Parts: sequence; structure tokens; C-alpha cells
Amino acid sequence: MRDSKSLESHFAFGKNWASYAKLIDKAQIDEAKKGLLRLIPAEDLAGKSFLDIGCGSGLHSLAAAQLGASRLMAIDIDPDCVATTRNLLSNNNVSIPRQVEAKSVFDLDATIHGVFDTVYSWGVLHHTGSMWEAVNRAASMVAPNGLFVIALYRRTYMDHCWKIEKRLYAHAPRFIQACVRAGYIEGFRLAMFFTGRNFRDYVASYRSFRGMDYFHDVHDWLGGYH
Repeated sequence: MRDSKSLESHFAFGKNWASYAKLIDKAQIDEAKKGLLRLIPAEDLAGKSFLDIGCGSGLHSLAAAQLGASRLMAIDIDPDCVATTRNLLSNNNVSIPRQVEAKSVFDLDATIHGVFDTVYSWGVLHHTGSMWEAVNRAASMVAPNGLFVIALYRRTYMDHCWKIEKRLYAHAPRFIQACVRAGYIEGFRLAMFFTGRNFRDYVASYRSFRGMDYFHDVHDWLGGYH
């Protein structure tokens, strides 16, 4: 099922990102900028156009703007993500030309929207239900000599089980989701304990991973299917 056809079948990523956005401060913005610079040379951001496909909270759109992007387009199929991104950019006084729209990757058209020096889509395109079509559509938005920066889930021998878990979690009541998250987190904490690692230190330093938050990411992992 392509994501442009039905929002109802999607996990509510937007509500999770809206909750996370309340935690965004200068430290997390700085970490997001560092994360972008590990992937994209500074000279390929400053004065260049940036397309964020599946913008979520808008954190990395903001990071690109603060690193000198000259034009920004951020899209997401979830209206909550769009509203959150607009608010984040506005609250941080982003003044460059920008479009933030509720739009699917499948609705992008280079003849209408133009092409971009950097097309960025992190952990998104595998959720569309037509991953390779989504990758090809996103790639068509890259300007000549531009960059296409994506992250996708990799296949594992547990894929079938995760598919079932994600479907069940995404449609479960909030109380059940909370119980599943608690069980997952406790299992992860115990695994770290038995391998000699400190769970509290891991969570405390988690924001250094692209400025993200561990507990919001757990909800995203467990429920993110389509």
C-alpha cells in the first residue's frame, strides 16, 4: 500500500514527534547539526537547497537551515509532523525561503517543485509500502552533482516477527502500548547489564545520536510499520 493512498493505516508518528519536539533545546539542535555534518560536508549545505522527506519533528530541517541552507522544503504525510515542523522553524526564526507541506514522497515532481542540492530522508522510505518506488521518486528530486542521503531498515531473520509486532502495537490501546514499551525497555536494560554496559549512561548520552530521545525512539521503533 502506497503512503499517498491512506493515512489511516499509518502508525501515528506525528503525535510522537509532536511530543518529542517539546524537548528540543539548543543542545539537541547542536547535536542534530553535528549529525548532519557527519553525513554532508558543510560546503554542500551552506548556500544550497535542502529537501527533507518525512520531516518528523522538523529537527533536521532546522539543523540544515542553521547550517546555511538557502532554500528548504520539508514534507511529511502526517499533518501533526507538518504542524510541528512549521512551529519549530518559526520558533527558531528560520527566515530562508521554505515550504512545509503535508505531502507524500509519491507526490513529489521535479518539474513542479524543482530539484535540490541535498535530498534527505532518514528512516522513512521503508514505511511507504513501496520502498523502491519511493527511493526512485526521492532520487529524481536530486539536482545534478547533488547528494541523496537516506537511511533504510535492513533485513534481519526476525523480520516476520517484527512485522507482526509492529502491526499489533500500532493498533493497540495506549495502555497496552505503554506496557509493551516498558517490557522492551526493561529487556534492553537487562541485556546491557549482562553485557557490562550502563543503561542510564546510554540513555543520558542518547541525544548525541542526531539529537534524538531514546524513549520517543522506542515508541517509533515498536510501532513504525506503514
